[in-house]
Amino acid sequence: MRWWDIAPVLALEAELFPEDAWSEGMFWSELAHARGPRATRHYVVAEEPSPDGSGRLVGYAGLAAAGGLGDVQTIAVARDQWGTGLGARLLTDLLQAATAFECDEVLLEVRVDNTRAQKLYERFGFEPIGFRRGYYQPGNVDALVMRHTVQGTETDSDGC
Repeated sequence: MRWWDIAPVLALEAELFPEDAWSEGMFWSELAHARGPRATRHYVVAEEPSPDGSGRLVGYAGLAAAGGLGDVQTIAVARDQWGTGLGARLLTDLLQAATAFECDEVLLEVRVDNTRAQKLYERFGFEPIGFRRGYYQPGNVDALVMRHTVQGTETDSDGC
């Protein structure tokens, strides 16, 4: 994800998460930590192919990494792309980034009412470990916390 992706990301964010959409400032803050030798974030976008190279943004995802722990910050797929495998491809990219950051585990929060996303995460080996009550505001929706152990990392790694 680059700065020029923020406007289409915000449009998709508002469509998919009307009650708890991220602000423009939140995305700018995340991107500020996604470049250079001390990067602690990884963000990616997916676009529909088009002949002129100006494809519509149809998905995005982000990971934060610190101290051997990765955290899926966001993952979103346009509704007309559901069922195409795009969510799985975005999550695969994040898990590859977690490996590159030398993370031992990756955590995420998912709305308790988002069973579609929960099934995707379970397919990738994420396991439920707890709840965060009222995590999603202003709707006061609980979050299910899930954890994934990254393959190929050592348990005593210095971490991200």
